[in-house]
Amino acid sequence: MLCFVSTWDISRSLLSSCWKGKALHQNTSIRKTGRLPCIETNGKRRYSRSGNLASREMSTGSDPHPDANSRHEPFVDETYPGTATVRLRSVHERVEQLSQQDLSGSWDEVRRKLLWAGGLRDLPDAKPGAGYTGHSFNDYNHCDLTTMRDDEADNENEGKVEGMAWSNQLGPGIKIASLPELGGGGSWSTCMIGCNKDPPQDVAHVQFRSRIAFKLVWIPSKFTSFVLVDDAGNLLATGHPKGALPPLEERRTNFRVVQGSKYATAAADFVN
Repeated sequence: MLCFVSTWDISRSLLSSCWKGKALHQNTSIRKTGRLPCIETNGKRRYSRSGNLASREMSTGSDPHPDANSRHEPFVDETYPGTATVRLRSVHERVEQLSQQDLSGSWDEVRRKLLWAGGLRDLPDAKPGAGYTGHSFNDYNHCDLTTMRDDEADNENEGKVEGMAWSNQLGPGIKIASLPELGGGGSWSTCMIGCNKDPPQDVAHVQFRSRIAFKLVWIPSKFTSFVLVDDAGNLLATGHPKGALPPLEERRTNFRVVQGSKYATAAADFVN
């Protein structure tokens, strides 16, 4: 049977519909106009490489969460092939579990929940480069939650991202800090400098060749609340934390870094 599906935008709803064995063009928000041919034979679907998504052959009844230590990724994002797609979907599922109350407690607790949702351990006492996550979401810059494949985790900047150190070996820390139960690959709170360009020229998209699972953006003009947005800039959640927040100038700079891009739209809609 020949069917056609929309070009993949790595949204959770699209992945979910495929794993459930449904036609991908149903119950999916279509963001691109391309069509991706799909041939179904003997209960298996094969997708061509003509669009953004290339899929290895996968049974329609397969487990959506393969073994955490497996390097197998049922989907390959051709635009950003470094994306750990199963892990990204798992992060979105965890974000959905966070209530408004979860994201409106003390900042310390909210930040720990963001780490948990992103598949990261809370390791404030580890050494930098050895799994330290005390900086994650605590400054203006380390606010991209990125899920990258194992074979991309050791990539270094080497001049790819403007304003970043030439050598920024993150691989060992990613392996230590990443929670394995979310799927293969790893998670990290990467620097978002350069995300206001089109296409984004930040660490996630350039160094790791990966989409982001979510980005934290502080809402102007008080900068006491934040939004979480996905790789396309769509709103995932809002938070109103209390207590000792990151310094005000860090929160202001956070919004300036995304200003003028798709990642600023959701925050601008909530300007207070």
